[in-house]
Amino acid sequence: MEALRIAELPACERPRERLFDGGPRGLATAELLAILLGSGQANGLSAIGLAQRLLRSLEGPGCDPLAHLRDISAAELMLQPGIGPARAASLLAALELGRRVFLAPPAPRPVVDSPQAVAAVLRAEMAFARQEQFAVLLLDIKNRLIAHRIVTLGTLDETLAHPREIFREAIRQAAAGIIVAHNHPSGITDPSAEDLRLTRQLLECARTLQIPVLDHVIVAQHSCTSLRRTTALWQS
Repeated sequence: MEALRIAELPACERPRERLFDGGPRGLATAELLAILLGSGQANGLSAIGLAQRLLRSLEGPGCDPLAHLRDISAAELMLQPGIGPARAASLLAALELGRRVFLAPPAPRPVVDSPQAVAAVLRAEMAFARQEQFAVLLLDIKNRLIAHRIVTLGTLDETLAHPREIFREAIRQAAAGIIVAHNHPSGITDPSAEDLRLTRQLLECARTLQIPVLDHVIVAQHSCTSLRRTTALWQS
């Protein structure tokens, strides 16, 4: 039977599509290698076929093929039928990049413990936006920033946010707590009735999910307002 090319596989079986849909961690080693090897066939094998054959050639008694792959040379790679200079270079570059990323010290995480710190994280994205944006800042147990996400965009004068989108990010990143924030393009940071209603809703969800909402900050070009400091919502 003639081997299928990657482009002829169903979308759910194509490594690149699966990587975009579910992230790289869900892919098998052969699928990751196939992405690096690229499309097209060589010696009657697809990229996945080449990747599988490469891994089999590196197997040994009590030895993981990845241990051999880590130290492989260009000459060894090009002994494999179907792997020429271009494919060998791609694999070696990816292996070296992975090594350097692994050895690099982690970037320091800023501590976000005030409305001003929230504004400092978001102002470049939000302060000059012409429409409202709603963001969630994901924090660890020491209030250090794990990541921040713009979860919704609104119209010129209104944003729509749903707790589902906000807490989905917190659960995915295993955040110990979150701060939510949005901008007011008008430059006036007084909370609206809708801002207060949404904050109450988020606080209720936070109690159920046990992921505390530490603040809701409204950001403008030159100012910011903390709803925790200016309302009694956290006391009720």
